[in-house]
Amino acid sequence: MLHHPRLRGTVAGLLTAATSLGVAELISGTVRGTPSPVVSVGNWVIDHVPSGVKSFAIRTFGANDKVALIAGTLAVLAVSAAVLGVIATTRFRIGAAGIVLFGVIGAAAALTRPTGRAVDVLPSVVGTVAGVIALRFLVGRPPAEQPPDGEASAADDRVVTTAAPAPDLAASGLDRRRFLLTAATTAAVAGSTAGLGRALRSRFSVSAARSALRLPAPASVAAPVPAGADLGVPGIASFVTPNADFYRVDTTLATPQVDPANWTLRVKGMVDHELRLSFDDLLSRPMIERDITLVCVSNEVGGTYAGTARWLGVPLADLLREAGVHSTADQLVSRSVDGWTAGSPVADVMDGRDAMIAVGMNGEPLPVAHGFPARLIVPGLYGFVSATKWLTELELTTFSAFDPYWARRGWAKQAPIKTLSRIDTPRGLSRVPAGRTAIGGVAWAVHRGIDSVEVRIDDGPWQPAQLAPSPTTDTWRQWTLPWDATSGNHTITCRSTDATGALQTDQRVQPIPDGASGWHSVVVIVE
Repeated sequence: MLHHPRLRGTVAGLLTAATSLGVAELISGTVRGTPSPVVSVGNWVIDHVPSGVKSFAIRTFGANDKVALIAGTLAVLAVSAAVLGVIATTRFRIGAAGIVLFGVIGAAAALTRPTGRAVDVLPSVVGTVAGVIALRFLVGRPPAEQPPDGEASAADDRVVTTAAPAPDLAASGLDRRRFLLTAATTAAVAGSTAGLGRALRSRFSVSAARSALRLPAPASVAAPVPAGADLGVPGIASFVTPNADFYRVDTTLATPQVDPANWTLRVKGMVDHELRLSFDDLLSRPMIERDITLVCVSNEVGGTYAGTARWLGVPLADLLREAGVHSTADQLVSRSVDGWTAGSPVADVMDGRDAMIAVGMNGEPLPVAHGFPARLIVPGLYGFVSATKWLTELELTTFSAFDPYWARRGWAKQAPIKTLSRIDTPRGLSRVPAGRTAIGGVAWAVHRGIDSVEVRIDDGPWQPAQLAPSPTTDTWRQWTLPWDATSGNHTITCRSTDATGALQTDQRVQPIPDGASGWHSVVVIVE
């Protein structure tokens, strides 16, 4: 089969791409903080695709949206490399130019990141050079560069046309074996460099530093979780969400590894004087401990991008008062180590709510995926305007002077969390036995609190559900309603009322630009 030029070219192209990526991975693992080309391009895609595409990806792939993006990027690269390999069998320069073009795209993507540095192009540059060399070895010397059959003899003025020689089967076998040996060698180089690069990158992991960290005791402990906050109804989300189950939505493909020994927080902008704190400085300040529910703005009605944790951190308002916030500053811009930004209203973070720079989550240091060593928590605001992970900078400014990451993409600048309720059990389209069964779920109106939840079966009357107690208005509440289910298909709908007396709206809107709304309904089959 490998006699066929197209098949050889396809294999050559795929191995060229693998070699290029493997060598790039090795360089990325050697030089701290340099992203691989796949990550650089993936991050560029995340930053530049329309907001609707991002929402579609989150709805469709959920927590696997980043895996899907990387898989898609690799698939495009593989198809392109295969085509370039076929072209290179007869037009090597064109094939090589295509490899170089992909290298340029990777380098440009690395440089255009908010935190891009000149050294970040190294993986793409070195990987491209390795790819071109691999392609040359794999395709050999193209026929267009070899003396053609029937060429005139240089020693005679006469033009002598010779017939094409009969195929030399022995030479053909030798050529095939040479190609197989070259392909195997290239594959080994690709695999070993990629593996070594990943191994080298592991030395940048901050897992050991996180494990060694001992959190200080809070100066102000959280209110006790009242008995019955968990109703004990199977299927309802637990009052406290375990760290491993807490939702994660962010824009980074490679989780930042921030060593707390090198971490600093800068407070700047419209302040009387700037502050710069080390991690030890932060830990030495009085800490508060609070139960707070976070909600992602990408959460659909009935979605699972919400969770409650016990957070430990430094009160944000105290820090800002120490810096001296100017009276005309109305926006607090928080910046991540990867350049991502969020903008929170200064009035909200200074109004007495438990906004904090968090260092702990459910009794342990922040997980790396959730912002270790420090992140921002502002109760009552969607995460895209408040919950900056891997926090490194706070800047006091105005909404008119600066648009954070999502505002530049058409999302709202002001985004308080909307009142929502969700049915956790029974699940939509599930089969339920006739008779007494429990309907249940959670409801939230963070920083306002939930006052009541009502449930409707089909077109029947609204019935009040039993509400579990909650320690503060900053957390969600479980609810349940016993139901005597009768045979047939039934639609269950829920709605809630917050502590201000405002009823959850039935107007169904999508998450863009400031969060989804509407009543959650499920259809169940009673047998």
